[in-house]
Amino acid sequence: MITVIFFNSIFQTFLTEYDFIVIGAGSAGAVVANRLSEVSDWNVLLLEAGGDEPMAADIPGTAAFLQRSNVDWNYRTVPQSQACLSIEGQRCLWPRGKVLGGSSVLNYMMYIRGNKKDYDEWSKENPGWAYDDVLPYFIKSEDNRNPYVAANTKYHGTGGYLTVQEPPYKTPLVTAFIEGGVEMGYQHLDPNAHQQIGFSSVQGTIRRGTRCSTAKAFLRPVRKRSNLHISMHSHVHKIIIDPVTKQTTAVRFEKKGKIYQIKVNKEVVVSAGAINSPQVLMLSGVGLADHLKSFGIPLIADLAVGDNLQDHPEIMGMVFNVDKPYGMMETRYYNLPTILNYTLNSNGPMSMLGGCEGLGWIKSKYAPTDDDDWPDLGITFLSGTAASESGGILRHNFGFTDEIWDSYFKPLINTDMLQFHLWLLRPLSRGTIRLSSSDPYAPPLIDPKYFSETADMDTIIESLKFALALVKTTAFKKLGTKFYDKIFPGCEGFTPWTDDYWRCFVRYTSSTGYHPSGSCKMGPSTDTKAVVDHQLKVHGIKGLRVADCSIMPVIVSGNTNAPAIMIGEKVSDMIKDSWLKIKKEKKEDVSQLKEETLLSLLVEKK
Repeated sequence: MITVIFFNSIFQTFLTEYDFIVIGAGSAGAVVANRLSEVSDWNVLLLEAGGDEPMAADIPGTAAFLQRSNVDWNYRTVPQSQACLSIEGQRCLWPRGKVLGGSSVLNYMMYIRGNKKDYDEWSKENPGWAYDDVLPYFIKSEDNRNPYVAANTKYHGTGGYLTVQEPPYKTPLVTAFIEGGVEMGYQHLDPNAHQQIGFSSVQGTIRRGTRCSTAKAFLRPVRKRSNLHISMHSHVHKIIIDPVTKQTTAVRFEKKGKIYQIKVNKEVVVSAGAINSPQVLMLSGVGLADHLKSFGIPLIADLAVGDNLQDHPEIMGMVFNVDKPYGMMETRYYNLPTILNYTLNSNGPMSMLGGCEGLGWIKSKYAPTDDDDWPDLGITFLSGTAASESGGILRHNFGFTDEIWDSYFKPLINTDMLQFHLWLLRPLSRGTIRLSSSDPYAPPLIDPKYFSETADMDTIIESLKFALALVKTTAFKKLGTKFYDKIFPGCEGFTPWTDDYWRCFVRYTSSTGYHPSGSCKMGPSTDTKAVVDHQLKVHGIKGLRVADCSIMPVIVSGNTNAPAIMIGEKVSDMIKDSWLKIKKEKKEDVSQLKEETLLSLLVEKK
């Protein structure tokens, strides 16, 4: 027996072997641990490298403060040549949650599922993953508390663990955003229902004005289950796999300076995210043979682990001035009345999703014409910019160089602004995750290869042109909205507002959309890039599955937190179906054997 501290600070013990070990307590892993521990006969161990959620994480408005903190893995990409040029070292910052609840603790809480066609495309090579197959799992988790949304029971659920609702506070700017979209011919709609293309205010994973992480939603309600043990500050070194039988037998991890190796009786489920899941697999001998050989790691299975990496590149430099006092300026956001309002009423600016207020989904001229509702561009509307505060937090979260900050953003401090973060929904570019060392504590090498495909650049430029058209609508003109037309530093050699200028602008102002995916691709064994099958079982390995956004064959056309939770729900049912069926068959075999034995004895007696 080993002593461990639960996240509710109650001392408990856990066994030296478990039926299931779940690696990572993030958006998917928390769900898997909850659902598997519903079976009282199964013992489940959940391993998390980080600790408990900080109190500040409860406040939606503090999302920016959690990045670069001790609940963030603080990852950076390798230097990029086509993106992130305004960021120190041209290395994009990739925040990832190192905490119970994972990235659901430090994200901007937007609840978007993606497009129906995304999942239907997955299902062409992965049976059971069509939209009609996954929709029940989105609904299963959900407790939607917006009455006009929850009334649509075909697409939404109530009573689930995960609370979803609109923030209690909005600025007038988001009204202009939606009205402007309608003025341009788009519908004001719920993008998680029958149609995605259109404009909406945000729905978020919040509960009565506070963040609803997966730790709060799925772990806290079941923390007293005797068969669920949660070990925080437990950094996984490797999964132990028998090199002959290919059977997963144990997990090795370090906790408070001591190494443990815990046996597993049934399965290990890796839910460490699109960066750490491939890292753990490679450290365990599952990966590309030549790559593992270069670090002296014995090969267990030669699979394309770490390939197929995808993300939504996001443009963060489209800044607009407004004449009305509606922007989320630092002086309005952080003051005593605002803080008291939130403390007493869970309302006001601090209840906003970090300033994110609206979403738009549109098709560019490059989008497929055979589907009227499969957008290729997304717009996140923010009622402020990096210059909305004095440069202490947001500037460093984006990683801007001193030259960029001083020249472009600093002159805007203490002015009313709004911003569009424009993102590419279905990038063609593919990147990689690779080990930098055989040391499990060494950060992996992250190379998203943003805009390595020319078509990605051509498509994202269309979003910039759309944004300029949007602010010319009557709704925005009423606010005195004007594009901040200062030439971006580094792009002075291009004629302003031409495609060549916008290409330069994109290269400088692009960064992550916070949606890494695809690095442990789901697909049939005939697919040379596939790591897991449609049951999320690692090809060629027994007792090992991966369940998080890394399994996405192609990234979804939307945010990834809700899909990660869905994946956790779906794999849990797959595991239950598999093992409970085996148990039932064994029970039936025993009953049949007893009947045959009894009949034999009766015959002998006669």
